Amino acid sequence: MQMSWQELYEKWLNSPVVVQELKDELQNIKDNTKEQEDRFYKSLEFGTGGMRGEIGAGTNRINKYMVRKASEGLAQYILMQGKEAVEQGVVIAYDTRHKSREFALEVAKTVGTHGIKAYLFDEVTPTPILSFAVRHLHAYAGVVITASHNPSEYNGYKVYGNDGGQVSPTMVDIIVKYINEIEDELSIQVVDEVELREKGIINTAGEELLTEYINHLKTIQQNKQLVEKVAHDLSIVYTPLHGTGNIPVKKGLEAFGFKNVNVVREQEQPDSNFSTVLSPNPEEHEAFEIAISYGDRLNADILMGTDPDADRLGVAVRNNSGKFDVLTGNQMGALMLHYLLFQMKEQNRLPENGIIIKTIVTSEIGRTIAQSFGLPTIDTLTGFKFIGEKINEFEENNSYKFLFGYEESYGYLIGDFVRDKDAVQSAVFAAEVAAFYKSKGQTLFDGLMGIFEQYGYYKESLRSLTLKGKEGAEKIQQILSVFRESPFKEINNVKVVKIEDYLTSTRTSFDTDETTSTIDLPKSNVLKYFLEDGSWFCLRPSGTEPKAKFYFSVKGNSLEHSEALLKELEESIMSKVESLL
Repeated sequence: MQMSWQELYEKWLNSPVVVQELKDELQNIKDNTKEQEDRFYKSLEFGTGGMRGEIGAGTNRINKYMVRKASEGLAQYILMQGKEAVEQGVVIAYDTRHKSREFALEVAKTVGTHGIKAYLFDEVTPTPILSFAVRHLHAYAGVVITASHNPSEYNGYKVYGNDGGQVSPTMVDIIVKYINEIEDELSIQVVDEVELREKGIINTAGEELLTEYINHLKTIQQNKQLVEKVAHDLSIVYTPLHGTGNIPVKKGLEAFGFKNVNVVREQEQPDSNFSTVLSPNPEEHEAFEIAISYGDRLNADILMGTDPDADRLGVAVRNNSGKFDVLTGNQMGALMLHYLLFQMKEQNRLPENGIIIKTIVTSEIGRTIAQSFGLPTIDTLTGFKFIGEKINEFEENNSYKFLFGYEESYGYLIGDFVRDKDAVQSAVFAAEVAAFYKSKGQTLFDGLMGIFEQYGYYKESLRSLTLKGKEGAEKIQQILSVFRESPFKEINNVKVVKIEDYLTSTRTSFDTDETTSTIDLPKSNVLKYFLEDGSWFCLRPSGTEPKAKFYFSVKGNSLEHSEALLKELEESIMSKVESLL
């Protein structure tokens, strides 16, 4: 019989296994039944890419016991695959967050207890280098301890398959089955690290993997001579935001030939509290405040920031007023994509079967750019794992040549030696794009305006609504239900022409009142509304945070026009949402 949250609370509080630090936490909430319930009313969910949650005591928190539980499920899965999978083993990396090193070691000890080989990085390491290492070492799986760009109180557990991409839904389902069979997370026993190292089961993954990664990184450079022309003149400011990107990004820029690189000293070293920023998220303009002060002082051309696990890249450039603007992921993606295809075409390297991959909430400007070069673009669900799956599919059936994949949330991939978004690749490539425009006497902002002038003034935004706890999760589902079951036919006097429901795989056209099941994507709780004027908005619950996310996109005939259209659309939808709370 399943224990109640009250019973679980008492069990953890009185268990001889639970470490004193966590017991003290539980003792401090002795009189707070609401907090007790939130910590124990469910187990931290293992979703499509793993699990993520607040660090602390409880089954609905991330701690060494929940990490062991997830790792035990992964170990059982690997054991079922046979001796070869056990010998191939698991690569384990971790970021700069609280408990990351400790949790990574728990993964290694848990799988190692079953005789499964573990390669544990000896330093904080970016997620994309974990992806690379899985492929390079021919490991069976990978785990990275990270909560990406979440606030400092969070940590997480992401699992990768032997292709270096996030695990498939099928593999997740089986791992979850094994996890759910574990009745007591406190009963999982692990062998001591020293013993496992002496037996050669836990091994160190070290500097040689970064060296190999940098060698592969050089292959994405499009025009070495162009970079050499402006290597000294192009002024770059980079901030790792206290995360894992510092050494790899510096080495990557050096390998590309950039000579004028300044790192934000205040944010260079690992800091689990991310004490110089409200959030270590390069999507947030506030995260660039110190970098902007460097940029002004050094007369920099480009500012770049990576999140704690260095899979997302933010870029800031000077606008026409000389002030630094933080570009959106859609804008930087358009600049990278256009430069890549332009260089490939100029050098007669553009493959006829080339393809671009983006997500359903990413700007349509990418598709428009690709079309101008005679290339198709395909859409995936939100999440870079789906882009990785498509790369594998094309590689296996030899149908398309992957050229570029990206999503609006600052994730990009150029070289497929990694199978997840890669901010190290993105940083060196963004610097090369800036060098290209510098060589023409232009800024990146000038380049973006040129792209808008050629392809249309696309403008996008994202609004997030944080609703924590059990009540919050219920409200998020309620919002989705209203937009799904009582669809709006008009927004700001503009007709809704089509709704795509990715949960039911149906596309409803209001012009013909016809509903068809034609969406060839995995089922997901996402709704996308298309309006008569070419704008669209999309709703989905976050897979990693207690948030509902709302995406908006318009296309105007000028910057001012698109900004006005976007503001109207945002305000209309968010007012409808707020009325439901």
